[in-house]
Amino acid sequence: YFKSILKNYRMKSRRKFLKEVCPTVAFAFFGLSFLEACSTDEAEINIPTVDNELGFFQLENVYTIDLNNPNFSSLENIGGWMNGYSLGLQMLFLRTANDTIQAYSNSCPHQGSRNLWELNGNSFRCNNHGISYSTSDCSGGSGALSCYTSLIEGSSLIVTT
Repeated sequence: YFKSILKNYRMKSRRKFLKEVCPTVAFAFFGLSFLEACSTDEAEINIPTVDNELGFFQLENVYTIDLNNPNFSSLENIGGWMNGYSLGLQMLFLRTANDTIQAYSNSCPHQGSRNLWELNGNSFRCNNHGISYSTSDCSGGSGALSCYTSLIEGSSLIVTT
């Protein structure tokens, strides 16, 4: 429900937004800022959208990623993967099927190393110690990377950490 509110009301003035949205929902979503919105100031409220240069936004522990953004072009084809670190995402991504992109922790279970990954067949290899982790094992134990819940919805990848 909040996702549809964000899409429909991005970058509107605070006053207009609050007049159009049920006040109870607005208060629950924005907390005390609801009271500040009653002023005559028409300041803009910055509601996060996927239409930014990085191609994603975060709302608590949920990330919405625009798969049409050039930053995520490596995920277009099955077997395509990327490390999200350069964009501020502590995740590895792997397209495993046309309708599935798996998100993994960017932390090596062995010693916590990050950003030293390569994909070898069906496993991520940590180049810090040479240990490989299967892309099919998401147990998060010492022999596996932790996986996050992910879902493709249209051209968006939704990841819950």
